[in-house]
Amino acid sequence: MAAATAWLRRGAWGPARRCGRSYSAGGVSPGVPLSCPLPGVPKAVFAAAEGRERFETRVTALENGLRVASQRKFGQFCTVGLLINSGSRHEAKYLSGISHFLEKLAFSSTAQFGSKDEILLTLEKHGGICDCQASRDTIMYAVSADAKGLDTVVNLLADVALQPRLSDEEIEMTRMAVRFELEDLNMRPDPEPVLTEMIHAAAYRENTVGLNRYCPVENTNKIDRQVLHSYLRNYYTPDRMVLAGVGIEHEQLVECAKKYLLGVEPVWGSAQAKDVDRSVAQYTGGIVKVEKDMSDVSLGPTPIPELTHIMIGLESCSFLEEDFIPFAVLNMMMGGGGSFSAGGPGKGMFTRLYLNVLNRHHWMYNATSYHHSYEDTGLLCIHASADPKQVREMVEIITREFILMAGAVGEVELERAKTQLKSMLMMNLESRPVIFEDVGRQVLATNTRKLPHELCALISQVKSADIKRVVTKMLHKKPAVAALGDLTDLPTYEHIQAALSSKDGRLPRMYRLFR
Repeated sequence: MAAATAWLRRGAWGPARRCGRSYSAGGVSPGVPLSCPLPGVPKAVFAAAEGRERFETRVTALENGLRVASQRKFGQFCTVGLLINSGSRHEAKYLSGISHFLEKLAFSSTAQFGSKDEILLTLEKHGGICDCQASRDTIMYAVSADAKGLDTVVNLLADVALQPRLSDEEIEMTRMAVRFELEDLNMRPDPEPVLTEMIHAAAYRENTVGLNRYCPVENTNKIDRQVLHSYLRNYYTPDRMVLAGVGIEHEQLVECAKKYLLGVEPVWGSAQAKDVDRSVAQYTGGIVKVEKDMSDVSLGPTPIPELTHIMIGLESCSFLEEDFIPFAVLNMMMGGGGSFSAGGPGKGMFTRLYLNVLNRHHWMYNATSYHHSYEDTGLLCIHASADPKQVREMVEIITREFILMAGAVGEVELERAKTQLKSMLMMNLESRPVIFEDVGRQVLATNTRKLPHELCALISQVKSADIKRVVTKMLHKKPAVAALGDLTDLPTYEHIQAALSSKDGRLPRMYRLFR
């Protein structure tokens, strides 16, 4: 015992030694212990936390109206791109599907580059990749590459956006690509993209964000170079563009923008834009139904059973309004997912759609909340899937959840939702392309950017009274409903509307003389 106590006192490595006493039998400095600095080695200088201003988004407006926005980020690579205030919501006066075509035509031949291969080879020299995404309100051309190749990247982006050749061969190839994508959408086991289109069409009937994001099959042969140039002339103007960059110096990006995007005449000419659609979204509510046989959607050894998919939505608010943050917290609080998703029932998920729906109703295959937000409107919706025979019960469960949103919100569940939202925000903003998109979209809409710590502060301020207030306001609107599959037992739109206007969310009872 005494021996053990002595061992503990002096330590496992022998008697205590002061600086200068021998610690090892060999090495460069045999007489210096690890607790003392090495002789002749300069004092270490540690990185200090820099002021917050180093990480603020800088924005510069050029003479032609184009905005240049940048965000510093450590690393060898940068992400740079052009975001344009253009998309399917602006196609009311044009053939539907132009934005879809432009997305597929992106990074094809231009005035400087003879083909897509030439563009890819140019990017390859700087370890670069490119992408184009078109949404309802924005078209985004982006490149990730070595920061040393910034001049080449901005030159390429300017050429792709303003000087596309749009050859007959490229347009024909795009027609084929669009047709293939439309076929693929209808064959996918996951109907979420189709349902999202349907719920927007129901909520904003034939206006702005309710216009189809995908090109209808009948329009593929009608869209040609002349139609595209007519659209580009109105919407690809400098005042509707933001050149955003992450991981580069702001002054350098501004110089490149002046060099390649200032005073450049686009291929469609420099005529003044005439028919620019500035319509504000008009929420109408309504229902869009598509009867479809879903029995053979996924064949194989473990086929997905036949399901009917329902999406019910209500108007929320735009991302420019103060209520946007409470709605984001509410969406996180509802949560949800598939019955076999990674965080499914019994795996520790505490969102309402797991606890109240998937955990209690084993026959429900999916219950997920979505929040779509735009600069003048928003849509909060719940997507649910179940066997066609249980459609009525499924709809009633969803309408009940909407009514329960306006009820009591527990302090624990609210804090959990706020923490989850902040966590998701911060984790997403670890990624350079996500920062780029966030910078570009915010500057495009507001000419400035709210930093993550500002958003986290706003999330922390959300109270249960805020949730109740925004839900009560939302429940006064007409619902938007999208239904896909076997709809034999689907309640009428009037019954769904009545359920969302009731105190308990129950559908009106139906009495039949003959069954």
